Amino acid sequence: MASLKEIRGRINSVTNTRKITGAMKMVSSAKLHRAQDAIMRFYPYWKKISGIMDVYLENNGGEDLSILTKQRKVGRLAIVAFSSNSSLCGVFNANVQKKLSEVLAGYSAVSPKNISLYLIGKKIYEEFTKKKSDYAIKGAFAELADKPNYEGMNVITNELLKRFFENDVDRMEIIYNKFKNTAIQSITHEPLLPITLAETTGKKENTNYIIEPNPQQLLEALIPSVIRLQMYRVMLNSYASEHGARTTAMQIATDNADELINNLVIQYNKLRQDAITKEIIDIVGGTEVFR
Repeated sequence: MASLKEIRGRINSVTNTRKITGAMKMVSSAKLHRAQDAIMRFYPYWKKISGIMDVYLENNGGEDLSILTKQRKVGRLAIVAFSSNSSLCGVFNANVQKKLSEVLAGYSAVSPKNISLYLIGKKIYEEFTKKKSDYAIKGAFAELADKPNYEGMNVITNELLKRFFENDVDRMEIIYNKFKNTAIQSITHEPLLPITLAETTGKKENTNYIIEPNPQQLLEALIPSVIRLQMYRVMLNSYASEHGARTTAMQIATDNADELINNLVIQYNKLRQDAITKEIIDIVGGTEVFR
């Protein structure tokens, strides 16, 4: 049985751990609120501009309009996977790693040397670099995982667009956690390029657009802009999901610490009471001897 000193040590240790988990929960909660605000400000613009592109593609033939909509036989593939730089966020990173492995297994016919991995976040980068595979890993992009920004994401997106225009890659896909709320983040696998009609909204209203100077020039500017916005949207979702997952994980850890502290205090008080009782019995017993 543990002594009073050992139990006091455990109580102090768990109390200190609880302070850490509580502080981490507050920090992640603040970052989550900022990420949610960014998503809310960005979403109306994203929804409108992507809706215009979707409707226009659906009503004008789709694949014949741009090189970015033409389907190709997949001989070279690029995948962008979003994770975090740090742990203690539940299964957030594990889900990304599992989904990426599943997607790569589905492309077993493609040589690993022809598959480029853009791994955003140290966790996914460390997981796949230690496997010593033949995949072309492009970098960790750790700064974007900690401080998402449109300009930084554009560096990656512009490289992807350039490679697609130059026929260096036939297909591009993204893997990330889609933010729903603090407790729920769903792992998501989406195609990025080429754009397919199956991904369009199918809306028929508000299609009386006046196109100037011509549809081809419009699409050459519009589609890359939508792709850049889509990548930024995905990055914001991943960032919000990370801190939503960490907030939940730290809340659970804090609650467990509270419960453990309560149990230890009860155990400590019982042992202390037993010790006091024994001392009283010894004192009473000693008094009886001298009578």
